[in-house]
Amino acid sequence: MSTTQTVTAIQPSKANIGVYTNPEHELWVAEAEPSLEAVQKGEGLKPGEVTISIKSTGICGSDIHFWHAGCIGPMIVKSNQILGHESAGTILAVHPSVTSLKPGDRVAIEPNIPCHACEPCLTGRYNGCDTVAFLSTPPVPGLLRRYVNHPAVWCHKMPDSMTFEDGAMLEPLSVALAGMQRAGVGLGDPVVVCGAGPIGLVTLLCCQAAGACPLVITDIDAGRLEFAKELVPSVLTHKVEFSHSASDFAASVLSLMDGVEPAVVMECTGVESSICAAIQAVKFGGKVFVIGVGKNEMKIPFMRLSTREIDLQFQYRYCNTWPRAIRLVKSGVIDLRKLVTHRFKLEEAVEAFRTAADPRTGAIKVQIQSLDG
Repeated sequence: MSTTQTVTAIQPSKANIGVYTNPEHELWVAEAEPSLEAVQKGEGLKPGEVTISIKSTGICGSDIHFWHAGCIGPMIVKSNQILGHESAGTILAVHPSVTSLKPGDRVAIEPNIPCHACEPCLTGRYNGCDTVAFLSTPPVPGLLRRYVNHPAVWCHKMPDSMTFEDGAMLEPLSVALAGMQRAGVGLGDPVVVCGAGPIGLVTLLCCQAAGACPLVITDIDAGRLEFAKELVPSVLTHKVEFSHSASDFAASVLSLMDGVEPAVVMECTGVESSICAAIQAVKFGGKVFVIGVGKNEMKIPFMRLSTREIDLQFQYRYCNTWPRAIRLVKSGVIDLRKLVTHRFKLEEAVEAFRTAADPRTGAIKVQIQSLDG
């Protein structure tokens, strides 16, 4: 059955458009599915699905990577690809089988559709599903569109106190929360965060909320470190120089922490030299937790890991984080609003991507809005 309950309070009137890239590394805005006519008539929904009017979408580093490099590891752009996976919006229509949501509900979108049948799915670790459809990862189209159909189970209702920007920021917050949970950061743990990009900064906020101290953040960009200091005034900052060795890094961190060795390093860059420096800096029996995405193969100081009994741990996306993320934002424990530095209309998406990709702009998180969709 394809009949749906169509929205009554909001009647969409603009054509659906999306933000595309391709193997030639082009970037453009063009018509997308579902069509305006289908959305207006409430057609094309499968059982369990809803139609969402996307209001805010953040640009992720992976979106820029798919545009510039055409791939992330084995995930390769082979045809026209719609980008975007950090979104929130309003429900326009629901399939009759959906009872958890109704037209007009404000939702944050978890951008994955796992199979619900494999071992990772059945054991609650659906981020390990081999057949997951992750929106914006080729060949699955992303959320940078005006209208999207998506399973209701992966649309999380937001309280009225949360903005659509807050909802879009739940995706990077989920990345940080997954890392925090698996790394086990706790009260009084001395922690270093490597990288002051969006994920590093959200991780910094989570470490502060968890009671980590002393707390250090590192980056090669002095401007981003200044931003981190404004965000968390108590954080200690260290500017990484390319000429410095891993031992130099470790000595600088030790000095900043008044001789206290970090128990955990949250590595948010995925850069080989940063991972090696983190391994050099962490204490005996400590942990280097890698959130950042890096190249396919790296050289790491094996014997340093071995003789110091250092745990080197990794993360792939997230699972079961959205309800927790919503609670943290609703309660004010985590405030992500300062991270949004630039805003563009959906029609201005090409300029938005150029801004996000250019370090000279000072952009942290660029959001694309379609408030008139």
